[in-house]
This record gives sequence, structure tokens and C-alpha cells, in this order.
Amino acid sequence: MIRKKSRREESLDHAELARLLPAPGDPHLSLDRHLVLEEHLMNEIRRTEPASMPSHRPARRVLLIGAPATAAALAGALWLTPLTTSGSSDTATPTPPPVEAPIVRIEPGSTAQLAATVERIAAAASVDDTHEPDPDQYIYVKSKVSYLTVSHTDTDRSKTLVQPPHIREVWLSPDGKQGWLEEPGYRSEGGVTLDSDTERDVNSPSYDYLKTLPTDPDALLKKIYEETEGRGNSPDQQAFTTVGDLLDEQLAPAKLNAALYRAAARIPGVVVVEHVKDAAGREGIALARVDQQSGDRTEWIFDRRTYAYLGSRAVQVKEANGIKPGTVLENTAVLERAVVDAQKQRPGAQGTAT
Repeated sequence: MIRKKSRREESLDHAELARLLPAPGDPHLSLDRHLVLEEHLMNEIRRTEPASMPSHRPARRVLLIGAPATAAALAGALWLTPLTTSGSSDTATPTPPPVEAPIVRIEPGSTAQLAATVERIAAAASVDDTHEPDPDQYIYVKSKVSYLTVSHTDTDRSKTLVQPPHIREVWLSPDGKQGWLEEPGYRSEGGVTLDSDTERDVNSPSYDYLKTLPTDPDALLKKIYEETEGRGNSPDQQAFTTVGDLLDEQLAPAKLNAALYRAAARIPGVVVVEHVKDAAGREGIALARVDQQSGDRTEWIFDRRTYAYLGSRAVQVKEANGIKPGTVLENTAVLERAVVDAQKQRPGAQGTAT
């Protein structure tokens, strides 16, 4: 074939570039080396990005380590999927090394007792005696948490790594404009600010915003679907996730809390799982839903006797991205929820935390 002269003036397409250039290398990074690169990149992001409110609760993110990649591709992957293991560069307490994720038996869910269970949960939520915070007070939540770090390493693709269970404490003003987060080993020494002037919505609510939401379950669910449109893996899964995000590190008015559970029961795919443990080892009953795209099941755990909210768990139920079924990707336990008079003050204590 004779190439026309005009072709020389055209840009080369991807196929021709691939033919002309040498094949990229196939580096195999150790987990330690990967974490060093990740920490460096995250430090650069923190140094250059404008100040904004850190998320109250880390989202699960999966990063596959060990796949062939150039250094540039690795940097791109880290940029797109920041992990939750990195502390800030001035963290005095070293970030604990990740541990192998626990494996549990997958108990099937059922809708047989869904309506009755939700009504018991809603009834318990409607009589919550946590008093409404005054404008100058703070909502305090202490939790024990463990989140996914990497789905598997290059040395052992059968292992999924998670953070070791540890303590998180948050303080949130009712209007959401002021706040504080302490998570030793994962945040800067002494904690980080959650101050923000961001306008509140159902995806990032404050207590004051939650007071404006309807307490009719159908109207509430309609609003959640409308405000989360286009987010998540599916409308139903995102609605379920949005309700769940309000349960761990926030305080909602009692009537709204009850409405949230009744609304969640109307989401297709929600089931009851009879035996689930939170991050503190407390066994309870759960409302759960499987994300059909990622293959993991999110479970909200409640005390079997009082139906009070205990925490949450995410378990892989379908193998995906090398993660085995039964792998616990995330586990939380709310240890204390209260209203306090000052930022960094703990319930029953005078003054502020140091």
C-alpha cells in the first residue's frame, strides 16, 4: 500500500501509535511501595486543593493493586480512587497498617417479616429521648469503624484489606456550619475541622435541614429520589444509601427518623437479615439491600430487643473485582450519640477535649 503524502500531515491514531511505540513496562508494586506513593499523592492533593469540609464518613472505594500499569496510570488510579488509609502529613500517630478483612457466612435476607420489623424500628425511633440541640450546641457521635482500604494486593490476590477497627468522634453544629472530627491515626493530630458554608441538601444534611423534610414516608421517599437523581449505581440503591448515611453520624428529629425507616421499607430489594454483628461485636437484626452492580450488601443493624440503631455493615455477597463472597468491606458501631454544649466536649465532661 502506498501512503499518500497528505497522511504525514495527519495526527497518528491510537492503533498506529501503539504499533510504533514500545510496549509499556509491567511494574509490580509491593503494598508498602503503593502506600508510599498513595501518601505522597494525597499530600500533594491536600497541598493544592482549596479548603473544604471533609466528608463526615468515608465512602467505600475499591482499588485493585497488582494489575499491570505504568507509573502515570497508577497515579491516575490513585487520583480517581483515593483510599481511606492515609492520614494527613502532620499526623503524629502513625496510620495503622491495614488488616485482612474478616469473612462471614452470608445469611439470606427475607421480606417475610419486613413490614413488622420496620414498624418496630420506627416505633423505637419515634420515642428517642435525645433532646433537640440549641443553636449554640453540638451533636456528638462516637463510633467504632472499619473501612475498606484495598481489594487485594499484588502479592496475594486472595486477600482484601481493611482498616483495623478504631474510634471516630464528630461534633456537628445544628446548622452544619461548624464541626470537628477526631480519628487518631487517620486524621491530623488533634483532629480536623468540618466547618463549611456549603448549602445543605439531602446528600449533605444538617440537623436544621432535616427538620424541614416531610415526615410522610411517601413524600419523604419521593424527595430523596428527586435529590439523588443520577447518583450512585441505581436510583433504588442510592436512595437506600442516602437514608443509611443519615443514621451513623447525624441526629435526626424523632418523627423524621421513624419516617426514614418507613420510607426505606418501600425501596425495592430491601430485606430483613436476622443475625448481623456491628463493629463492637453486638448482634442484632438488620435491614439490608444488595447493590446489584457492585455485589455488596449494605446492612443497617438494630438491637434485637429494643430495636435501637446499633451500626452498619457491608458484606460482599457476589464475587466482584477479586473480592470473595462473605468479605466484610465495612463495619461501624455507634457507641454514643448526644448533644453537648461545646465543640470537642464529650458527654458528661466539663470543658473541651484536648
